[in-house]
Order: sequence, then C-alpha cells, then structure tokens
Amino acid sequence: MIFFVLTISIAPGKNADAIAFAHKATQYTKDKFKRDTQISIPIGGNPNRIAFSSRYADLAEFESVATQMMADGDYQKLVAGNAANIIPGTTHDEVWSSL
Repeated sequence: MIFFVLTISIAPGKNADAIAFAHKATQYTKDKFKRDTQISIPIGGNPNRIAFSSRYADLAEFESVATQMMADGDYQKLVAGNAANIIPGTTHDEVWSSL
C-alpha cells in the first residue's frame, strides 16, 4: 500500500478560502479520478496548514493517477486558482509505503 501526503501552509487570512478549495479539489478528484482524498488540519504546531492524503495499491497506480491529474487542464486550473491561498514554497509532498 502506498500513501501520498501533500501539505500546504495557508497564507495569512486565507484559512476559509483554503479550506473551501480543499473540499472542492477533493470532490473533483473523487468525481474525475475515483480517488478518495482525506483532508486534515493539525491539532498542534502551526495551525495554518492543510494536509491531503490518499492511498494507492502500489506505485504504478500512484503514478497513473498522478499523470492523469497533471494532464487534466481543469484540475490544473483549479489548483492554480488556489495559489493566492498558500504561502509560496511551502508545498511538501511525501510518498510512504506501508509495512
């Protein structure tokens, strides 16, 4: 099992907009790519962050879905429309494997 986790830091005053985007983006990925994505916020530490996490059977499935998402113009427009809500340079991706 592969776990993908993407975190972003929210720009000051943009929490509501960033959370609204998170819900819209996860609904889009569910509808278009049949991918359930969990949205999380931290309980401790810096509260101005959002994490998106999803599961894949293996790296091949992860790569296939990632390639589809990067090639989808509507998805790319949706992501680009969120740029004002995040602090530049704070997007962090991790890929984990279960044991």
